[in-house]
Amino acid sequence: MKLLAKFNLVYLLVMSLGIALSGYIARQLLQDNAKQETVASAQMLMEKALAVRNYTNTQIKPLLVSQMTDKFLPQTVPSYSATEVLGTLLAKHPEFAYKEATLNPTNPRDRATSWEADVVGQFRSNAELKETSGERDTPAGKSLYIARPLRITDPACLACHSSVDAAPATMVAQYGPANGFGWNLNEVIGAQIVSVPLGVPLERADKTFKVFITSLVGVFVAVGIVLNLMIWLLVVRPVTRLSALADRVSQGDLDAPEFKTSGRDEIATLSDSFSRMRASVVQAMKLLDA
Repeated sequence: MKLLAKFNLVYLLVMSLGIALSGYIARQLLQDNAKQETVASAQMLMEKALAVRNYTNTQIKPLLVSQMTDKFLPQTVPSYSATEVLGTLLAKHPEFAYKEATLNPTNPRDRATSWEADVVGQFRSNAELKETSGERDTPAGKSLYIARPLRITDPACLACHSSVDAAPATMVAQYGPANGFGWNLNEVIGAQIVSVPLGVPLERADKTFKVFITSLVGVFVAVGIVLNLMIWLLVVRPVTRLSALADRVSQGDLDAPEFKTSGRDEIATLSDSFSRMRASVVQAMKLLDA
């Protein structure tokens, strides 16, 4: 097997191992980074929802108290405002979803599904838990979610949700007496949940991964071509010429030209050694002829 063939086999093995290892590490990092960015975006949505809830409770609700005697206005409810504002925002980002999932909601649209009820159950069973996240299977694929508890910390909330008799008549007339009552102070009644399909961030990560691997393969191929040219010019060609001259001299061709090369590398040293050997062989043959 020729020298270049051996070199290319070794280089191909090293390149394959390098690409496989780099690809594995890069893929893991890209996927982890995609998930972290998604969680960060979900946390930002959470903070926005909390800001809307606080704004509604402190600035909007007091302005509409007088109007509530005639008609219940859901715009005074912090959860309603947060859901409406984020619903408008997420209409332009349909990959995200926001819900204030509640076990016993006043508004039926907020009722927790089975998996959301499980999330709420985690907060109800662990008072120290402030946030949780995880993955779940959906018909559209895996989905990532992040959740925070909805806890009754303001006694004013109980004015509407402690009992039917204590609740505003206008609210009972609009939503009925069956749901949204029996809440207690410091009780976790639901959870803010932001979810996003994992296919969205992972698809972006896969595109970046493909670009990275393609670039890496291109770099390895370019380096391999350059190394092949260098080895051929600096090693293979001069050694082939030197081998051909040595073969001619070994067959008694004393008129074979000298091998001349410049530099101080190993090829130049080999050339000098060959020239001395050739001179010795020529001298010896002349002595034999004499």
